[in-house]
This record gives sequence, C-alpha cells and structure tokens, in this order.
Amino acid sequence: MSAAMMWVVSPNSEVCNQLGFLETTRTTDSSNKKGLFRNERLKNVGRKHRCYSVFNKVGSRRTSVARRVVANPSGNLAISSEQLVYDVVLKQAALVKKQMRSREEDVDVKPEIVLPGNLGLLNEAYDRCGEVCAEYAKTFYLGTLLMTPERRKAIWAIYVWCRRTDELVDGPNASHITPKALDRWESRLEDLFNGRPFDMLDAALSDTVSKFPVDIQPFKDMIDGMRMDLRKSRYENFDELYLYCYYVAGTVGLMSVPIMGIAPESNAPTESVYNAALALGIANQLTNILRDVGEDARRGRVYLPQDELAQAGLSDEDIFAMKVTDKWRFFMKKQIHRARTFFDQAEEGVTQLSSASRWPVWASLLLYRQILDEIEANDYNNFTKRAYVSKPKKIVALPVAYAKSLVPPSSRKLASN
Repeated sequence: MSAAMMWVVSPNSEVCNQLGFLETTRTTDSSNKKGLFRNERLKNVGRKHRCYSVFNKVGSRRTSVARRVVANPSGNLAISSEQLVYDVVLKQAALVKKQMRSREEDVDVKPEIVLPGNLGLLNEAYDRCGEVCAEYAKTFYLGTLLMTPERRKAIWAIYVWCRRTDELVDGPNASHITPKALDRWESRLEDLFNGRPFDMLDAALSDTVSKFPVDIQPFKDMIDGMRMDLRKSRYENFDELYLYCYYVAGTVGLMSVPIMGIAPESNAPTESVYNAALALGIANQLTNILRDVGEDARRGRVYLPQDELAQAGLSDEDIFAMKVTDKWRFFMKKQIHRARTFFDQAEEGVTQLSSASRWPVWASLLLYRQILDEIEANDYNNFTKRAYVSKPKKIVALPVAYAKSLVPPSSRKLASN
C-alpha cells in the first residue's frame, strides 16, 4: 500500500479511475475532461530552470549528530530511520530559512522571461493540475483557493506529480510496473528539475521548482518509497515502517513547506515547521495503514510492525483470518495512540504557516484524525469495515478548520527536534 500523501491531503483518499502512466495517453471522456497524461513533449518552455538541490548524491546525508541510534543485527550501532529523515529535514529547512521570512504576500518568486506561445501552454498545464486536484481532492482544492495564485498553482503541480507517482504502484497499470520503470520516472524528475519537462504536467512542476526553493531530494525519496512497495511487503519494526511512511507521505510535507510559506510573525525555527509537516505526513500514512489492514491483507501485504504484533501475541495468520479479538483490540489501541501522537506533534506547526495556507492543512489534519475515531467506532474491525468520515462530519469539520486557521502563531517557540 503506497500513498503519495500530500501534507495537506492524501491523493489516495478518493478512488482514482483509469489514470495512465508515463507516456500513456488518456483519451477524452464523455464529460469532455482533458486527459491527465499526454504525449506532448515540451522541448522548450522559454525559461531557465534552477535545481535547488542540497544533495550532491543520496549517500551524502550528514550523520555526525545522532539524535537516535539503534543496534543492527551484528550488534553495531547504526543511525535510525528517524535520524536519517531528520538530516533531510535540516537540509530542507536550511534551504528556505531566508526566503520564508519575507512578508506573507512576498514569496520571493523569481521573475522569469517566458515566450508568449509557451506561456499559454504553461497556464494550461497549471489549469489542468487544478482540475485534477478539484476532481480527486475536493476539500483540499477549496482550501487552496484561499492561497495566493502563485502558491495555489505550485501546490496543484506538486499534488499532481505525487498522484502520478503513487499511481505507478497503486494504479490500474501497477502490475506492469518494474524497477526500470521507476528508474525512468526518476530520470524524468531530474530532467524537469533541470528545465527539461517531458509533458505539460511536468512543465507545471518544472516551473514551480524554478520559482520556489524546492529541493529534489524529497521527490527522489518518494520514488524510493514506490521501489520499496515493489520489493517489500513486511516491516520488522517501527523503525522500518517509519522510513516507509516518510518515503511515501512525509516527503510531501518537505515539498510543500516552501510553497505554503511560514508566517512572518512566527518565532518557530524553520526546521521545527518542517518537523511538523513531516509528523503530519507520518500520521496520515499510519492512519491509512490502520484503515486499510483488511484491504492490504487481501493483497498479501502487512504494513504493521512484526515485532509489535508478536509482542501482542499476534501474527500474519491472525490478520489473514480477519477476526477481531481482544488481542487485536489491544494491539490496535496502541497503534492508534501512536498515530494520534504524530497528529499532536503536527498541530502546533500548522499554526506557524502563512495565514492563507493554514485552512487546507487544518482540514486535512482534522478529517484524517477522525478516521481513527471511526476505527474505534467500528470496534477495531478494520478487516471487513472501512472507516471513513461521513459527509455531515466533513461539513462540520470545515468551519472548525477555518476557525483554527485564523489563530496566529503562538509566541512560544517550537522545539526543533
């Protein structure tokens, strides 16, 4: 189960039907909607794109300050997944510290010279991204309308790239996806970061990363999460699961913070806001996992820590039997508590965002958190019952989220780790 989770919404939260992959063309349907994937190659979009990468290579992550270490099977100490991810957080935060301290409406967008013909194609690309967002993430889309136009378009572009990436392993063509296909997708990513988009939707993201201090590493890490889905269906402990959750969900928080912007009046360290974004991604993905236990089991997958299952007296066989027992209830209570802890970590960071960006994030947090309540209401039966938030509850949550979005950043500084 992979989920290319937006910090603000899950692209997997609504059913996606018949989205193609890479060069696949989606034909126009009866409603006259434009296809998500096109064969159009934009050879030149009339602008010089910059790649704000702070990694020379994936293996260059700093590990000199170990906040947490674990023992590997050989008995030696190794850096935990949490520390590896935190190193990425620090580098992303360093990238935007200066840019994100400007005035709310001044997002330090870099002016570019655009040829008139290509400007029309670029606007069409962003419009299409907005259409996809409106179709598959309605609540999130409404929230983005409160953002400034540049931020709104940029978030749409990131959303669509994440959705397309997730579709590689969870979409209708997932059975045909190979590691080489993911390698090609990563190559396309590198091209668009260097100003060479393959199609119009790539062009929207390419334009976005040229204007905002967005680094390529979280995007590459998300693709690594898709690779993990191809080769791995069990997770020995939470450290392994945490890394997976970062790859497929936490990464989007790191992608989104430079776009969302940090409130000028915020006193929080930049890295603490990134940590909050990461925590919300982890919380959302853990919630997805707990909601989809039965669905994943029918696909032969178990996204639960094997050692914690064993400690509760459970095994894969108990999951495949799909029976709710006292042992299962006890196990689920602990898993839900962990997910809520990550939501708690995320909450205060949301208030540090620019005012125009808070509503969609709060809406996502409140709605996803309610899924955990629904699992409990179903007596922890996530084998044959799918927990979901009803429309009336969603309607109630939206004004609550909006009210929370009006609360300015607290004067108390957030912890940076």
